Amino acid sequence: MSAGAPAVVPVAAEGRRALVVFCDSEAGGLWWLRLLKPGFRHVFVALEDGAHWITVDPLSPHTDVAVQPVPAGFDLAGWFRRQGMTVVQTRLCRPPARPLPPAPFTCVEAVKRILGLWAPAVLTPWQLHRHLVRAG
Repeated sequence: MSAGAPAVVPVAAEGRRALVVFCDSEAGGLWWLRLLKPGFRHVFVALEDGAHWITVDPLSPHTDVAVQPVPAGFDLAGWFRRQGMTVVQTRLCRPPARPLPPAPFTCVEAVKRILGLWAPAVLTPWQLHRHLVRAG
């Protein structure tokens, strides 16, 4: 680190607000997504860091991470809902200090790991939605 570079101060993740966003996938070419519940064929997450909203969108070919050009106080959940998406607000938590069982890398698995959620039986976006709603 150079003398003029600012110090990197990690933001405590635990307790940070997160929006879990459910929608139909933009990847219309994946035939197997038709087997999933309409409106719950894909999931991504938006994280509030105190100054910005950061979206993490785990797609099949890559994961898109972006700082959204809106302030942290912006009603991003309302904006997603107006786009026809389903949103569940939650908070990040500290996962158990043991490795998760091996699982295919899907949008659901990526979001569960971002949230710190230990739920090995949750495999689809609809199951994740039900799990989050039941957990409050």
